[in-house]
Amino acid sequence: MSPCPLCHHDTAAFHQDNKRPYVRCPQCLMVSVPKTFYWDEAAEKAHYDCHHNDFANAGYQLFLSRTLTPLLAQLAPGAMGLDFGCGEGAVLSQMAAKHGISVANYDLFYHPDTQVLHQLYDFVCLTEVIEHIADAQALIEQLSQLLMLGGILAVMTKRVPSAAAFTNWSYKIDPTHINFYALETFQWIAQQQGWLLEVIDSDVVFFHVPAALDIA
Repeated sequence: MSPCPLCHHDTAAFHQDNKRPYVRCPQCLMVSVPKTFYWDEAAEKAHYDCHHNDFANAGYQLFLSRTLTPLLAQLAPGAMGLDFGCGEGAVLSQMAAKHGISVANYDLFYHPDTQVLHQLYDFVCLTEVIEHIADAQALIEQLSQLLMLGGILAVMTKRVPSAAAFTNWSYKIDPTHINFYALETFQWIAQQQGWLLEVIDSDVVFFHVPAALDIA
């Protein structure tokens, strides 16, 4: 069995469908797909090119608002953020701008300016992104270096259901979805990083980076 992409613990068989196998980590409870079933970048981009999520799509804005609206309620005026994996349309940053919040955009395929990855932000958003990224451990380490003290990491992804429900879980059908996070996985991340976990919705969580401690 392949090691867990997040904590590198040995994994165990979890599920098999007619496309690929899935393994689960007994330590952090992440469910993942073995590396041999990853798509290459060209095939992955071709898959994303079929998406048409732009600012004119009211339904997509409504979808993103399930992360953005509760996030805006917790931000101070003038907060600056990053939309990590923003997609071709970079819609969330345009929505945030209407509320006076500045959001930089990064996407491996569509907005590949890595300069934005060398700054600190009050918040970082990943909406339907984290499940696509192979090296989960490296991703969390990278995100931790982008957040200011007191910052928020907002993650939208569907959480792993029970083993019985996983059999018919439509979220696993997308071939570019390779890492699946359970609530316990997010709890493990929070504990490891020293963050506070806030569950916002069935598929939205916020990680809060503690502010600097007062020194008496």
